[in-house]
Amino acid sequence: MLTALGSAPGGLTLAGAAEATGLARATARRAPLSLQQLGYAAAAGEGRRFTLLPTLLELGYARLSRLTFAEITQPHPARLVEQVHDSASVAVLADDDIMYVARVHTVRIMSVNITVGTRFPAYATSVGRVLLAGLPEQEAVERLARASVRPLTPFTRVDAADLAEAVAQARRDGHALVDQELKEGLRSIAVPVHDRTGRVVAAVNVSTHASRGTLDDLRQAVLPALTAAAAAIEEDLTVVTERVRLAIP
Repeated sequence: MLTALGSAPGGLTLAGAAEATGLARATARRAPLSLQQLGYAAAAGEGRRFTLLPTLLELGYARLSRLTFAEITQPHPARLVEQVHDSASVAVLADDDIMYVARVHTVRIMSVNITVGTRFPAYATSVGRVLLAGLPEQEAVERLARASVRPLTPFTRVDAADLAEAVAQARRDGHALVDQELKEGLRSIAVPVHDRTGRVVAAVNVSTHASRGTLDDLRQAVLPALTAAAAAIEEDLTVVTERVRLAIP
């Protein structure tokens, strides 16, 4: 009934409500009258057309005001995994590390102990480089300079200039791809997530085994779905933050 009333310009009569919902007339009569009694609808005009009132937003606000950043983002990596069949995550910057706030595994991914709250050095991860790329350039350079950089695998970039260029490349490309720098055999590709002001507040990534094709194969197979997932997260964040003040880790 809420959907029917909200979709009808000018509202609906009781007879129109019954027709629009397919409900029996007695049922269709009770619902608008109940909404009116609760203060969520009003009846006025010729034929007593029922329309929804702005107070209805209180129902959604109660739920939105309790949502956390993790709860908003969690459904998106789950849908992404269904598309690409590899593990997906959402992470944020936490000092010089990245911290996972949402994570969905697949059985394909190699054994890497990653759960919500897990932290890794930002310099060695795709999400870290995307998040660093979202900072002012000088701040990103300073963060890299103070980080405790060490080789985690034979492939880890540790040279300061090389890392700065990797972050700059992520800024130019709009994504970052890290090949076995965090753990041998593990590849990861990430894109940024922006808030309504355009600020990078998180990153979403997909992780896969290095044996599954080339780096270009990974970009072609995953990047479009990854970019779409980031856009969907941004849309949800915009909707929520228009109504509540959301705390982003």
